Amino acid sequence: MDFKDYYATLGVSESAPPEDIKKAYRKLARKYHPDVSKEENASDKFKDVGEAYEVLKDPEKRAEYDQLRKYGAKGDGSFQPPPGWQSASGFGGGGYTEADASQFSDFFEEIFGSTRRGDASSGAGFSGGSFRQNRRMRGEDVHARLALFLEEAFNGCDKQVSFTVHDADEHGRIIPRQKTLKVKIPAGMRDGQHIRLKGQGAPGVGSGEPGDLFIEVELAPHPHFSVEGHDVLLTVPVAPWEAALGATITIPTMAGKVKVKVPQGTTSGRKLRLKGKGFPGKHPGDQIVILQVAMPEQHAPEAAQLYEQLAELEKNFDPRNKLHV
Repeated sequence: MDFKDYYATLGVSESAPPEDIKKAYRKLARKYHPDVSKEENASDKFKDVGEAYEVLKDPEKRAEYDQLRKYGAKGDGSFQPPPGWQSASGFGGGGYTEADASQFSDFFEEIFGSTRRGDASSGAGFSGGSFRQNRRMRGEDVHARLALFLEEAFNGCDKQVSFTVHDADEHGRIIPRQKTLKVKIPAGMRDGQHIRLKGQGAPGVGSGEPGDLFIEVELAPHPHFSVEGHDVLLTVPVAPWEAALGATITIPTMAGKVKVKVPQGTTSGRKLRLKGKGFPGKHPGDQIVILQVAMPEQHAPEAAQLYEQLAELEKNFDPRNKLHV
């Protein structure tokens, strides 16, 4: 079915206060009243204006309609209620407009229930309110992002998360509301992972349950460590003599300092794997140590002489022989 934009029908914005909605309705109702109007299709327009006001004058109906307007309207102008939609407000007759409620649109019927059928069991018509249906709609899920230092994600921590939910005020207008929660971050959270907090999203409509809050973790860059999956990567500089002769050196890990052995004859880019030193979890990651040969910026005269001796002793070694130059 086609979607009905009640705000456009009355010529008001979606944030219009009740007094503006009432004023717009009265103006248009006079304009299109079948007894006095000479406008083309005045009778149909009068019904449309009455239907729009019937919804927007009522805070509960308006709140439900705003939710449907956001989630049920399609780009092609059609309408499909979201899965699980049920109206909490129903239609109780009201009597606030001069429009014939029995001639309201199929769109209205789909949202708020029957306005056209009498209740054979009770003998009541729509105006008696016996057709108010126990309908409801679940609140929207809310997504938030939380930046963590690598140490916080590795060890776990407690953080405060602030986010915005949309709720109906006393006039039925959908307004943003700031919400802050204290959240326990489990150890081992990685970049892009989500934490789901059930029922902490936007409030439901009517008796509908609230939506959920989904927190996406973002890891702040670390000056030394980086993360790939469950593994932690660390580039470690080693001196030329440590690389040539081999050495035992102390390096940092996310859990503290450890000693590792640099193999004799190490070249830049060689990797050492420290099992289980990566991010914690059911299957803990490893720490990958990438060795990088670092040269002193300046050499003592004696050291320069030793390099000259080394160059003479290793003159048959050509590190660029594979380049064929």
